[in-house]
Amino acid sequence: MDTRYLTYILTIAQRQNMTKAAEELYVSQSSLSQYLTKLENELGTPLFYRSRGRLSLTPAGELYVEAARRVIGIRDNLYRSIQSLEKRGHITIGVTSQFGLEMLTELIPPFKTCFPNVTVEITESNVPALTRLIKEENIDCAIMALNDTEEFDQEQVDVLRREEVYWAIPRSHPYCAKNPGCPITLEELGENFHDDNILLAKKGSTLRRLADQVTEAAHLTLTTVCETNSIIANRSMVAMGIGVTLIASSCALDKEHVAYYSLIPPITRLNAFVRRKGWVMHEPEMDLRGRILSYFV
Repeated sequence: MDTRYLTYILTIAQRQNMTKAAEELYVSQSSLSQYLTKLENELGTPLFYRSRGRLSLTPAGELYVEAARRVIGIRDNLYRSIQSLEKRGHITIGVTSQFGLEMLTELIPPFKTCFPNVTVEITESNVPALTRLIKEENIDCAIMALNDTEEFDQEQVDVLRREEVYWAIPRSHPYCAKNPGCPITLEELGENFHDDNILLAKKGSTLRRLADQVTEAAHLTLTTVCETNSIIANRSMVAMGIGVTLIASSCALDKEHVAYYSLIPPITRLNAFVRRKGWVMHEPEMDLRGRILSYFV
């Protein structure tokens, strides 16, 4: 089933630029432009508005892209159904956080014992990127850390647990002697950490959103040392005494050098399993999903 040309239009729509689309598709820009022009002539209407090198979908283009995604979805489901007859297949799964990688490290070996001919492809990225991949149906599912599930339809999401997020500070910080381990109020944050540096996750992450909420509520204006999506790097810098940060319970390690405090009121994030719309699950997919859903039980 040759759906190559449908992929061409979907890629142009996604990249909104002919040159970038051609680079991603490994075709020449002239060939891609000629194909688009030929298709639009056949349809008798443009699929894209052209404006300063940017291509955006016309109403006809939106209809075409929607239909193209459905056709490719039918193709993918057909291939998976055929592969499932011999317990073969390919599952693409995204992860946004350390807990997801640790989960898959434990779950994939026994899964592969049951389904040796199924390939599991893992993509590690941030929440916005994986959300886009799920919505565009470029990955099957994802294990994600989320603030909420509003971006997805209810039937797409299984909440695995609600995970507490801690205020993490160096063990050498004067506050550790003052408070050996009791929870901290927002008022106490403002009183004791106004001179500290803060290590932030990048914008769009669950921890960054929580950090912005906490510092605003505590009336804290801290100097940002760096922004990174690496919780390991942030935790290491806290251990070295460089600054303070928020760390989820699944990553609350190195307690010899890092002190973790619950907040009052507690702050949490969701650990969730999210799947793309229209994902047809056969025995391997259902088995892997079952293992993920029961992981925290």
